[in-house]
Amino acid sequence: MKHIAIFLILISFLLSCNQKNDAEEVHHEEASPAQEEQVIELTAAQYETAGIETGTISTRSLSGTVSANGVIDIPPQNLVSISAPMGGFVKKSELLQGMKVRKGEVVAIIENPDFIPMQQEYLETQSKLEYSELEFKRQADLSKENINAQKTYQQAASELKMLRARLAGLRERIRTAGIDLATLEKGTIVNNASLRSPIAGSVTAVNINLGKYVNPTDVMFEIVDTDHLHVELAVFEQDIPKIKLGQLVRFTVSNNPGKEDLAKVYLINQKINEDRTVRVHCHLEKDDPGLLPQNFVKAIVETGASPVNALPENAIVGFEGKFYVFKKETNDPAKRRFEMVEIAKGISENGYTEVKLPAGTDGKAQFVVKGAYSLLSALKNSESEEEH
Repeated sequence: MKHIAIFLILISFLLSCNQKNDAEEVHHEEASPAQEEQVIELTAAQYETAGIETGTISTRSLSGTVSANGVIDIPPQNLVSISAPMGGFVKKSELLQGMKVRKGEVVAIIENPDFIPMQQEYLETQSKLEYSELEFKRQADLSKENINAQKTYQQAASELKMLRARLAGLRERIRTAGIDLATLEKGTIVNNASLRSPIAGSVTAVNINLGKYVNPTDVMFEIVDTDHLHVELAVFEQDIPKIKLGQLVRFTVSNNPGKEDLAKVYLINQKINEDRTVRVHCHLEKDDPGLLPQNFVKAIVETGASPVNALPENAIVGFEGKFYVFKKETNDPAKRRFEMVEIAKGISENGYTEVKLPAGTDGKAQFVVKGAYSLLSALKNSESEEEH
């Protein structure tokens, strides 16, 4: 029994040692990838073949840009909704969507029996006014000779003012309704009125048909003047400090992405919308007949030059959605060891790109400016070989 107990103790000790060694191996295997450095060392031959050249980060003035989306819009004064001020039945209209209209052109004829008593009242008031003017002149002459009472003269003056005011009000009502005053002045009373377009433009909406009764609040037509289109951009709030009046805007529209148009920043709204954007109003540099209201816009605002840390574009390599540069670990020309450093890219112009290095990276070090992709390929190939 004593020998069996000793045997069992030895087995337990050996098992615990094996488990400890396995755990240390697993821990070592898991730690290795985390501790692995993105470093590549080249031989002299490899260095020459890859054509490696190094240089330092330089300060350059690069023009910054802000990307934004938006729409082609029109000023409120260039979009007109036409209604019948006094309502009525649609007697005539030949407008269709897309048709061009001139300023002052008749777009519809409205028929309403209520037009008749209004014109009658106008003619009656006009007749009374003519008599009142003669009466006032007569009373004024008598008042000068002290023949009539002052009260009678004052009543004639008051009557004249009242009739003039009534006639002026009726004249405006008739003009607003669309009735031709010249025809009415000749004594002709009509039961219809003409609605005219206040602007020249294109018909974008027709909401009537012949015989339909329209109320004063009903929108019968919408007409837009496309000669004064503008770009309305939605710029994220963090980019607004970069936006200034007069900056150049390059944009394309959704139905013609291959053509670029130009505009300039004209107004910047002072309100942040719920989607954390600010509206920026831009005027076109020149009219483009191919632009349509509500075209979707992709734009780039040129925000001007500013000094930034930059490297040649060939110094930056992309891999798996991230950007890197290769930093030489020592200035010793005999050593050819490079570390791959992840960076954030900024603006690019004239072959140079702004680079933002991670904290703690020596910005005065030597960086690979030519042959960076060769280093990336060598590094990834060596990693693959190590895995196998």
